[in-house]
Amino acid sequence: MTIRRLLVANRGEIARRVFRTCRELGIGTVAVFSDADADAPHAVEADLAVRLPGSAAADTYLRSDLVVDAAVRAGADAVHPGYGFLSENADFARAVLDAGLTWVGPPPDAIESMGSKIAAKKLMADAGVPVLPELAEQDVTVDDLPVLVKASAGGGGRGMRIVRSLPELPAAIEAASAEAASAFGDPTVFCEPYLEAGRHIEVQVLADSRGTVWALGERECSIQRRHQKVLEEAPSPLVDGPMRARLCEAAVAAATAIGYLGAGTVEFLADPDPAHRGRFYFLEMNTRLQVEHPVTEALTGVDLVRLQLAVAEGAVLPAQPPPPAGHAIEVRLYAEDPAHGWRPQTGTVHRFAVPAHGDGLRVDSGVVDGSVVSTHYDPLLAKVIALAPTRADAARRLATALCAARIHGVTTNRDLLVRVLRHPAFLAGDTDTAFLDRHGLDELARPLADDRAVHLSALAAALADAERNRATASVQRGLPSGWRNVPSQPQRKSYVAGRGRTIEVGYRFTRGGVRVEGFDGVRLVSSTADGAVVEVDGVRHAFDVAAYGEDLVCVDSPLGPVSLRPVPRFPEPGAQLAAGSLLAPMPGAIAAVHVAVGDSVEAGQVIVELEAMKMRHSVAAPSDGVVRTLSARVGAQVEAGSVLAVVTAHEEETA
Repeated sequence: MTIRRLLVANRGEIARRVFRTCRELGIGTVAVFSDADADAPHAVEADLAVRLPGSAAADTYLRSDLVVDAAVRAGADAVHPGYGFLSENADFARAVLDAGLTWVGPPPDAIESMGSKIAAKKLMADAGVPVLPELAEQDVTVDDLPVLVKASAGGGGRGMRIVRSLPELPAAIEAASAEAASAFGDPTVFCEPYLEAGRHIEVQVLADSRGTVWALGERECSIQRRHQKVLEEAPSPLVDGPMRARLCEAAVAAATAIGYLGAGTVEFLADPDPAHRGRFYFLEMNTRLQVEHPVTEALTGVDLVRLQLAVAEGAVLPAQPPPPAGHAIEVRLYAEDPAHGWRPQTGTVHRFAVPAHGDGLRVDSGVVDGSVVSTHYDPLLAKVIALAPTRADAARRLATALCAARIHGVTTNRDLLVRVLRHPAFLAGDTDTAFLDRHGLDELARPLADDRAVHLSALAAALADAERNRATASVQRGLPSGWRNVPSQPQRKSYVAGRGRTIEVGYRFTRGGVRVEGFDGVRLVSSTADGAVVEVDGVRHAFDVAAYGEDLVCVDSPLGPVSLRPVPRFPEPGAQLAAGSLLAPMPGAIAAVHVAVGDSVEAGQVIVELEAMKMRHSVAAPSDGVVRTLSARVGAQVEAGSVLAVVTAHEEETA
């Protein structure tokens, strides 16, 4: 059969990526979109788009009946599931086939056999693939610790908890089960031994209908947060030739055992202990295209989406896959704050641009200038991939591109990614699933711009603001802002920078140039409404300044990106928050309330759990005290900054 019009049952970056290959092949495209995604790039760029009423994933992208109906109404003859949502739902695959459409994915039975991690491990063991033992809750002993509680359905780090003591186990199982039910609709969880610092290695496979199965080499995805991948690369610095051969052999055996068709990934956990070098265990098989598939594409030169479509049309693969060349690294750029518990961020992405310096750099983005990051979906903004002859070259190319990127409007993990790529341990290939914990978020999440860079950026922002004011002045437009013909007080401008610091800059225009308070050896070279060039100790620095209304100024320079919020000269009087107020860190739904008014609580005790972006986020007591007020109610929707509770410290209560 020939595919003429394809519906992508997904959103964001992966939908745009599939559409790109379709355009190259001359295949028509159909998007589905929720109300929250009405203006999203994937909905705008498709040839046709069909609305799925509502915003929550459960009401839209997870409704197989609505998606299949959309495909039929739009005249699509094939459906590509992307990743996440319904991509590993066997019933959805059957519904697509029952509607007379081509399913761009593996057979429903193959999806079903891998859909339950518990059943999949037994199937893989029978096929000779090494697996970790499964532990029933009642059978876990002290000798088994630590153990990992995992959701049987789904993935992406959701429904996972590490348990290091037996008393923690029941609560961890309950929490993991609740999260799994919310994310995947299946509360089933199980336990297995936890390798404290394992290496996450996976093999990309591709199979056709004639029984040919390609293993296109391994990827390493060990650097993770909350059991979710942050950085992926190929080839793995851990894997040598003999281990690679055994990994590929195990992956092919896994795919063959379930009669696989199309693109998929077999994931393994490698034991980093030198005494067990080369030992690995089956984790799961993702019966879909992986988020990190561009790493393999860069290394082998293949287009995996093109091959998926070809296999779905009945094409036969050559006997051997193309050989890899070079080294590729991918990072996932998230709207999140690593320094504050990886808290997801929401808001408008005013500017998104990653410079491409020559060949070897690829950006797969789900956002454009003006896109809105909502609470309804995963906060992934984009994937940035670098290919180079060596691993060191790829890391340097990728770090440089990220530093030069313009990302305005939301906090991201960009600074952490750059620090990881430049970290000596990473460059030495010493990576495992405990990398971020071992090297410390305090250091890795530290902003690229130091205090001096923040002050200079604030100065550039103030000078650019002065130029904008002069451009709009009705009289004396030719004079600098604040000009006096006799010495006078400097002009002052205050900004709130990261971590809530207030930065004040003072400057005065004189006949000899601009004089800046608190800076020795600083000279203004030039300034415009869009930036300034400042000379510091004889070295020139260019600062690009972008102002977004009265609330946000973004300054980019080689010293590091800085976001500033101008402090109004005449602030509006407003109500003061009560001491001890616990605020919602983001918009979301109240998932659980663990206290009542009058309860005594300890510092760090979880008061409320908030569900947003398919994850649960804890709001804890800042100190020992008493719950004085409680406004959080289970099921209620709250906005960022809403007061959830007020905890009064014991000494205040006594007073």
